[in-house]
Amino acid sequence: MGNPISKKASSTQQSVVSHAFFALFNDKYLFVVLFMFQGTKLFMLDVFRSSSNLLKTFTGHNGYLNSIDCLTLDCGQFICSGSADKTVRIWNVDINKQIQSFNGHSNYVYCAKFSQYYHYNNHRIVVCSSANDKTIRFWDIKDNQQLQVFNGHQYGICSIEFSPFNGGRYLCSGSFDNTTHLWDVETSKSLHIFRGHSDTVRCVDISPLQSNNNSKSDYDKNSKIGLIGGNGYTICSGSFDKTICVWDIETTRQFITFRGHEDWIRSVKYGSNELINTILSGSNDSSVRLWDIRSGQQIQMFNGHTNVVNAVEFSPFVVSNIKIGGHSNVICSGSIDNTIRFWDIRSNKIALHIINGDDENDGIMCLKFVQIIKNRKSNNYSGCDINLYYGSKDGSIHIWG
Repeated sequence: MGNPISKKASSTQQSVVSHAFFALFNDKYLFVVLFMFQGTKLFMLDVFRSSSNLLKTFTGHNGYLNSIDCLTLDCGQFICSGSADKTVRIWNVDINKQIQSFNGHSNYVYCAKFSQYYHYNNHRIVVCSSANDKTIRFWDIKDNQQLQVFNGHQYGICSIEFSPFNGGRYLCSGSFDNTTHLWDVETSKSLHIFRGHSDTVRCVDISPLQSNNNSKSDYDKNSKIGLIGGNGYTICSGSFDKTICVWDIETTRQFITFRGHEDWIRSVKYGSNELINTILSGSNDSSVRLWDIRSGQQIQMFNGHTNVVNAVEFSPFVVSNIKIGGHSNVICSGSIDNTIRFWDIRSNKIALHIINGDDENDGIMCLKFVQIIKNRKSNNYSGCDINLYYGSKDGSIHIWG
């Protein structure tokens, strides 16, 4: 039968999610409900909810599970993972099996992500990884070979993120050398080095939408890189110097520095849609914070974790005021205290819901929400779920849904 991931990549059928609402019942059950139109049919989709259970566990890594990413194709769903055991591994979720392991890094692998650029431009399934060996590497899963190596950082590379524009052609990376690099995947060239942090750049993200109002004349005068995806995209970087910096990609200028965390920053994430002008962060100080890019101020701080917050995400398809319409108002965080917590951004009170990791996990290292299309091979569409994937300190991967 061969490796199912070697089949030509194709997109799953897309439907339009038109309305959604969030509800909290009896202070116990957290539900997310969506109404979706496909053609003339109306479907109600229940998504990630507090009644979710542990569905699957994958084991194989023998070091911290530092990073996970997911890719859904018509032929199945796949996870890539990067670990302190120096390997990048590929897992087939449908058959509950590891199908590939790449062993080219000579030190801890800190981050692993599927490359959208190769997927959409070359119909190849490629994983990108960064490690403490100072390199970023691209791996072809079908041919089981290394395609590219980016060298340029002086120390280990903690984090990588692909651009959500231009088909993922651009990649940013944060390093123990205190810098953030921007790379062109197509040419394998470094486009710019952002300097400003006084300590390790532990985490990076690229804005999903254009968020500033620079005019074309400003661009013509100040641009140093060239028009990448259109004027207005930014990079944010979180550092062990306890600050978050926001950089304009076109002008390469640092225009905001957020201060407030009392210890190393481990994770940063841009909001989307109505929350595009916000950044979420998690820190060694055990707090989760939400920041406003426009004002340069902290909006909210969430306390409840008792140890390092390694991962933060905006919880999907959750909207305000418990009614149809509005924008996402729930965030999620994973911690070394072995809990995943859901918070309402309108309040800094106790968490809406808490997932406790297995006793053997010894801490949450990374997490990701993934949309699951049910009955992909069936002509009868039956809806979708949101599953929560997380990686733990003991090297295991867990799926809740």
